[in-house]
Amino acid sequence: MKTIQDILTSAHSVLVYIVLIVLILAFLNAVSGWLSKREKFEMSKDLRISLFALILSHIQLLLGLIVYFISSNGLNAITSIGIGNLNSAARLMALENPTTNIIAIVLITIGWSKHNRKETAEAKFKMISLYYGLGLLLILRRLPWSQWFG
Repeated sequence: MKTIQDILTSAHSVLVYIVLIVLILAFLNAVSGWLSKREKFEMSKDLRISLFALILSHIQLLLGLIVYFISSNGLNAITSIGIGNLNSAARLMALENPTTNIIAIVLITIGWSKHNRKETAEAKFKMISLYYGLGLLLILRRLPWSQWFG
């Protein structure tokens, strides 16, 4: 029988694929709109995909924080072993992954907020491109790739 920790960890692990796909789509859409100098930031496509990426990334962050506090690989590893005694894989899971992903989500949120304040479509696309791109880069940099493909 699965525990609540197993269910949340599985949900967090599966949702990351969806978040990455939607973030990549939002980033590529914004870059395309920015570079092609599209005249309108359309509600039906541009706004929705960017907002969907923002919402999914926040849900992923909340799930990750819950898993961090209840899992033996998160805060528990730091408090029981000590931060200086963690090996590289444990340090990735207990410190680097959560910290970097929090920064990434903050950047994505800033990008969304800044795009809302811009008047022109080009400026809106630029803000989404820059901030979502930086957030996506950080997320990709700190994924536990060895657990996925190791």
